[in-house]
Amino acid sequence: MIEVLVATVILSGGLLGAAAVQLNALKHTDSALMTTQASFIAYDMLDRIRANPAADYAGATAGVGLHSVLGQDLNDFKRNVRQFGGASAKGSIAINEREVAITLEWDDRRPGESLQTFTLTSQIASGFAVGAS
Repeated sequence: MIEVLVATVILSGGLLGAAAVQLNALKHTDSALMTTQASFIAYDMLDRIRANPAADYAGATAGVGLHSVLGQDLNDFKRNVRQFGGASAKGSIAINEREVAITLEWDDRRPGESLQTFTLTSQIASGFAVGAS
């Protein structure tokens, strides 16, 4: 009888350990998914910037109507960031001469974790509007 009890305790401990490892793996998988989604949003915005070299994406934050390509691109970027990370998520675009940096910040919602950040930095062709955000 004692042998069965000891075997049950050992089996229970092993199953609890396996469950803890599985839960931890799920948390990290969700975090990796969020980072992947952030990279898709950043690369989409980078493609839009490259497709419209005459627009000032970094300097245009307010007063840009949806009737322009620039306005539509910025509106789509803000909407994508909000859908991706919720109301607390932020996205920014900084262009310095020939380098563009697109940064997304979101709450990872894991205990003990602070805001997560993804930054895409790339060179762009000359002739782009230069601004700062």
